[in-house]
Amino acid sequence: MLYRILYRMKVTAIIADNLVKSVKEYTRSSTVTEAITIALKDWIDLYNIRELNKHIEKNPISINSGKIIRKINRSL
Repeated sequence: MLYRILYRMKVTAIIADNLVKSVKEYTRSSTVTEAITIALKDWIDLYNIRELNKHIEKNPISINSGKIIRKINRSL
């Protein structure tokens, strides 16, 4: 039998009403919890994209032949 453990954190935060209202509108969420969860996940995704872009900027990918990439893609 498989058990899944979900971790949740109950947080009390003082956030400006207009900010919460805007987040609810932009995320089209019906609850504050859902809106903040979506906003935080989006922020983390954007952060990870920025970090990846920094990494790629330091270590650019060089493709000399499309054959190698096609072979890799077809093997997946």
